[in-house]
Amino acid sequence: MVRKYRRWHELSQGELAEKVGVSRQTIANIERGNYSPSVHLALSICRVLGHTVEEIFGEEQEG
Repeated sequence: MVRKYRRWHELSQGELAEKVGVSRQTIANIERGNYSPSVHLALSICRVLGHTVEEIFGEEQEG
């Protein structure tokens, strides 16, 4: 869901990474599900994207 909200805000991976203080590769790994961010990083991403932790990192529900 990070990718969805990042794109919705028209940010590149590099731009989001810079805003939260990590590398672009870290954002790419989070988006691919290869890396679970720390609570601090997850909250920083949520602040930048303006959405809740549940919206961005919550389990997707089948619908």
